[in-house]
Amino acid sequence: MVNIIWAGLASIGIIYALFNGTMEEVNEAIFAGAEEAVALTITLVSVLVFWLGLMQIAEKAGLLDKLAKLFRPLFKRLFPDIPRDHPAMGYILSNFSSNIFGLGHAATPFGIKAMQSLKKLNHDRPEASRSMITFLALNTSSVTLIPTTMIAIRMKYDSIAPTEIVGATIMATLVSTIGALLIDRFFYYRRQRSL
Repeated sequence: MVNIIWAGLASIGIIYALFNGTMEEVNEAIFAGAEEAVALTITLVSVLVFWLGLMQIAEKAGLLDKLAKLFRPLFKRLFPDIPRDHPAMGYILSNFSSNIFGLGHAATPFGIKAMQSLKKLNHDRPEASRSMITFLALNTSSVTLIPTTMIAIRMKYDSIAPTEIVGATIMATLVSTIGALLIDRFFYYRRQRSL
């Protein structure tokens, strides 16, 4: 559906430019935008590769395992339906660790694997389980300590202090995560009372 909307908007813009006599400006904007998109992509890829490399080093050094062990007691309380040492918990912790470092692209495969594992635990029922809903809320709001993508974008556009957003990002994502958990728990207990 989104593709149809984008195609429709682009078509309307081109048709309007044809009737308005501004097709030359549209062509210039298309080529300038394409050049800018390629440059931004290269910048983002280089930063992403750097952080993924650091994550690989952290994983090989055992830092991710230590981080997972640190958060395991908290996550056992957040996901009481998941059996001990189930692969879903490992995927959830890996997703959370990647999101903490602002690596949403690296977190996505872990998130997909976590949802697949949680769906199996839910016996492939069409409705989402408590753990699936909680994971989705946490993954969407996710605490971020290092917003790598935003730092890369700010560096690309010559920001004087590209990392000055780190404090604001930590506060905003902390508030969003706490809010998501509170709302998740509110609706869960409300539904439990109505049963």
